[in-house]
Amino acid sequence: MIDFTEEQLERYSRHILLDDVGVAGQEKLLQAKVIIVGAGGLGSPAALYLAAAGVGTIGIVDSDVVEVSNLQRQIAHFSADIGAAKVESAAAKMQAINPDVEVRTYREYLCAANIRKILAGYDFVIDGTDNFPTKFLVNDACVFLNIPFSHGGILRFNGQTMTVVPGQTACYRCSFRSPPPPDAVPSCAQAGVLGAVAGMLGTIQAAEALKHITGAGELLTNTLLTFDARTMAFRRIRLKKQESCPLCGPHPVITELADVERTVCTVQ
Repeated sequence: MIDFTEEQLERYSRHILLDDVGVAGQEKLLQAKVIIVGAGGLGSPAALYLAAAGVGTIGIVDSDVVEVSNLQRQIAHFSADIGAAKVESAAAKMQAINPDVEVRTYREYLCAANIRKILAGYDFVIDGTDNFPTKFLVNDACVFLNIPFSHGGILRFNGQTMTVVPGQTACYRCSFRSPPPPDAVPSCAQAGVLGAVAGMLGTIQAAEALKHITGAGELLTNTLLTFDARTMAFRRIRLKKQESCPLCGPHPVITELADVERTVCTVQ
């Protein structure tokens, strides 16, 4: 059991007041390990809220550097960070918010050769990646490693998210079997994205991680949540774990991780 300091009791007082969290839930958060794949539009708000919440160990994976076009939506990065590694920029803000947390940075391009080693040992994964092949790779690795994760994607004014608990719920491949052909879906650089939409979606993903750790509420499992910020219309689409899923079905044909040609998609 953690012996909370007076400063910690004050810092986390609004969590501790919640019946569904309390001291026990905050202790779980301080002992938890969450990793964020992508330090961009979705990963930025998720990282800041997880740090503020007191998640004890937070990993963040990204191989890119901060560019001026990122600043419209990637709120973990400031103008002074242009040219800096995104993982280092995000880590500095997270530790400035809350020195309680340990931030582990992985300035690496995630691929089949390293994803198992990077994700192993974490309790929850937040997928904030910017290409479909990596989204499928994260899904597959989490299923193989039995790690729950939150999928997220944004484009223009729209967002979508779902949470997967391997072995219990529908995985990403249950509904989306394989990456779309190159150029089938425009990128944010091509079609644009409202910056606040990234904050909306990344915050939902952070909330899913916090709920999973504390056991509070209900996760977005077997559900695809979509929204259109122009009208603030939210829709819940029910999903089912598919017997025919090539990954998590009873007769899988995907039995090892593999890289697919990378194409930009609808995230960050």
